[in-house]
Amino acid sequence: MNQISERLLGVEEERAVLLGLYDQDDRLQYANAAFRFTFAIEPDETPTWAELMRRNTKAGRGTIIRTADFEAWLISAQSRRGKLPFRAFETDVVDGRWFWMTETVQRDGWMLCIASDITHMKTSQRDLRQDRDFALKASQTDELTGISNRRFMMSALEHMILRQGSVMAISGCMCIIDLDFFKRINDSFGHQVGDQVLIDFARRVQPMVRRRDSFGRIGGEEFMLVLPDTTLEQGERIVDRVLELVRVARPLPASPGFSYTCSAGLAEVRIGDTVQQLYARADEALYVAKQSGRDRLKIVA
Repeated sequence: MNQISERLLGVEEERAVLLGLYDQDDRLQYANAAFRFTFAIEPDETPTWAELMRRNTKAGRGTIIRTADFEAWLISAQSRRGKLPFRAFETDVVDGRWFWMTETVQRDGWMLCIASDITHMKTSQRDLRQDRDFALKASQTDELTGISNRRFMMSALEHMILRQGSVMAISGCMCIIDLDFFKRINDSFGHQVGDQVLIDFARRVQPMVRRRDSFGRIGGEEFMLVLPDTTLEQGERIVDRVLELVRVARPLPASPGFSYTCSAGLAEVRIGDTVQQLYARADEALYVAKQSGRDRLKIVA
């Protein structure tokens, strides 16, 4: 046991290995010295990942983020971060080092991040691996809004259903959200304004989504929320907050009186469900919401 403890302590203090542990709210609760040094974190600090990325980008340190619009990058990154049990990717930091980063998510939402220094790899290998990561990200991202696309969301939905086979899985819900009278917006204001509304919706909702949840655009003006380990009552509260947030949105500076709403259908996963069955119940609930007057949530247990 002493030998194991010594080895763990050695890893903890090894500058080439970064260890960070985030809670279910994506707040850093533990980091070894190498992790704190790399990302400029004081010993007593517990920033959220978003806070850490924002301040380091502003200060020109930590992770290299190549984008002209940081907030759009952040929304896109959060739409994929911590959604699957395991993820691995490369990341560059400002001091010239290059890391292989892994994220392992536990059932309770805590996430362990381990980064190993791979700066010694050949430039040709580095470029090839970065191209691969870029292609993977593009295949999972909605081009307009920057959040997850249908492919990623259906994968997240399938993963949630598969977890129901475990006695440790509590429950789960999914919700389909549709922007009301979207064709009317396009016809009245033009498709460019319609795109602005879609982007506004995505940027308003993504920051309020819990890290273990998945949120994405699945087509046109239709979006999906996948809420693992969430009861129907909890899911209802989450979606009600989305509807309230959208009601007060005023996304067009040139038209301060313009507003929009959305309708939602929520369904809870049942034992033995398939993706198609759960999706169909949520879609049925959405249909009822629209037929009942829109700007509301309907539920199918």
